[in-house]
Amino acid sequence: MPDRIDPTEWTAELDLMRRLVVGIREVSEISGVPQRQLRYWQQKGIIQPVNPDCTVRKFDYLNIKRILLIKELLDEGYTLDAAAGKVAARIQRLNEAFTRLHAASDNPQEKPQA
Repeated sequence: MPDRIDPTEWTAELDLMRRLVVGIREVSEISGVPQRQLRYWQQKGIIQPVNPDCTVRKFDYLNIKRILLIKELLDEGYTLDAAAGKVAARIQRLNEAFTRLHAASDNPQEKPQA
């Protein structure tokens, strides 16, 4: 097993996660969150379908993950706004980490010669 994962593999994984989309019914089945509640979260701006102008809502992996995290926090007793804020902060930290990883992969440090 390699010690390091090639950063291009992460890029491919992220691209795949962005391309995989499912309808609101499937998201409801996956998450256990009723469709009506998902529509409400969308109206509040907490989640956004990948095709906001279409009548059939489609959600990508990152939105599904956001929904699952929010539901978990709601089940723990958080309010919707508090859960959404906590998840948004967590996603922001992850985005910053991915940005640093991507920057590091673009500028690999040279190994000292033996």
